[in-house]
Amino acid sequence: MSDGPYSVAVLIGSLRRDSLNRKMARALEGLAPSSLRLAEVPIGGLPLYNQDLEGATPAWVEFRDRIRAADAVLFVSPEYNRSIPGGLKNAIDVGSRPSGQSAFKGKPAAVISVSPGAIGGFHDHWITLFTTPASRRSHSGNRSPIWLGAAHSVGHAPMSICPLSM
Repeated sequence: MSDGPYSVAVLIGSLRRDSLNRKMARALEGLAPSSLRLAEVPIGGLPLYNQDLEGATPAWVEFRDRIRAADAVLFVSPEYNRSIPGGLKNAIDVGSRPSGQSAFKGKPAAVISVSPGAIGGFHDHWITLFTTPASRRSHSGNRSPIWLGAAHSVGHAPMSICPLSM
């Protein structure tokens, strides 16, 4: 665990610059208290995982180091074809290899899925994330994902989120 604020590595499953999930991640960064630091760990430039390239791919080393340096991991991702986007799956493959050296090991993890569809990423998406090797080696608590459906109708561009007060 870091000495300063609690550090959360944010993996955004959509590579699109203006995606709803990216907007959600940015909004969460802005809402985080000073004791919590959320920082995106980009996945778009990661070469596809290929065991033959192990040890010769600097982008993988940097990605793994950033995950290891974080106290927790937050996946903010849409559902693509009832699963996780390919770029996110590749990032999980890169981070969980080589065998026995997963960068995700022992890290608390959470999932948020934002979608313009009525039920968000409800389908098998979150189950896929929580059953990957990365999450089996992390501590994902009670496995309670957050789905935000019909997100295109929430707030205005850029996405606005306000804390609930009860």
